[in-house]
This record gives sequence, C-alpha cells and structure tokens, in this order.
Amino acid sequence: MNDQTRAEGPGLIGGRYETRRSIGQGGMGTVWLATDTVLGRQVAAKQIGAFPGETQGETRRAMREGRASAALNHPNVVGVYDVVEHEGTPWLVMEYVPGPTLSEAVRQRGPMTPRGAADLGAQLAGALAAAHRAGIVHRDVKPANVLIGGGRPKL
Repeated sequence: MNDQTRAEGPGLIGGRYETRRSIGQGGMGTVWLATDTVLGRQVAAKQIGAFPGETQGETRRAMREGRASAALNHPNVVGVYDVVEHEGTPWLVMEYVPGPTLSEAVRQRGPMTPRGAADLGAQLAGALAAAHRAGIVHRDVKPANVLIGGGRPKL
C-alpha cells in the first residue's frame, strides 16, 4: 500500500482491521478491502451511519440488521464477522468475496444460459428466504449487489 492510499482510506479501524483499498461504492457508502491483523485474513469493511441525512433510527436499524446477519449461516449470504467503531461511527466487517458482481460478470461474459440463470435465481431465493426467516429485508437486490466468488452467488 502506498502513502496516498493510506491517506485516502480510513487506516486501521477497530484497532484490528487495516484498510487497503476501496473495492466497492454505492448508495450505502464505500466498502474497503482490509486485512484482519489478528487472524491474517482479508475482509470487507463498510462504514454505516455516517451518511448525510441519515437518522439515528436508520443507523440503529442497520446495526440490528448487521447483528441479525452475523447469525445467518447460508452459503449464498456474505458472512458478517464483526461490528467495530471507528471515529464515532460503526463499521460492519464482512467476508471478502473475491470476484466480480453479477452485473460485471454478465458484461464480461455475455448473457447467462436459461439453466444458469435459473440456478443462480434458486440460490439467491434460498439466501433471501434465510434472511427473511431471520427478520432481515435486503432492500437492494440487484445484479450490482450479487457477488460471484468461487462459482457461487452471494448476497
């Protein structure tokens, strides 16, 4: 990591997760690739509750959903490992899924076969059903929010 990357990123969050680079950005903020300095693994870290106009209630809801997500154990759901505070705001620390989003994969490879699309849809439906049983509503299911890693889609 160069000094410019470190200056632009949040650095060490929660006294444990060293941010490396931005790996995603959207309506809910920036997701950073980070290294868990205790376990020596790559993780994804996303700041929550620091967006202009976001209310305390929205931040509390995001924290509740983060806690509920951490209890989910489904092969098509990104694992939530930790919630830490950095500079007064909470961060979700999640499984890092190396690979493209579904929208990037379709742009690179072209349209999916009907069988492939049906298989992917069934896997994502299973993930959503598990989330709904846990009281979680994803709120933003779209190809840009589906990660493809190890041949498996993850929400």
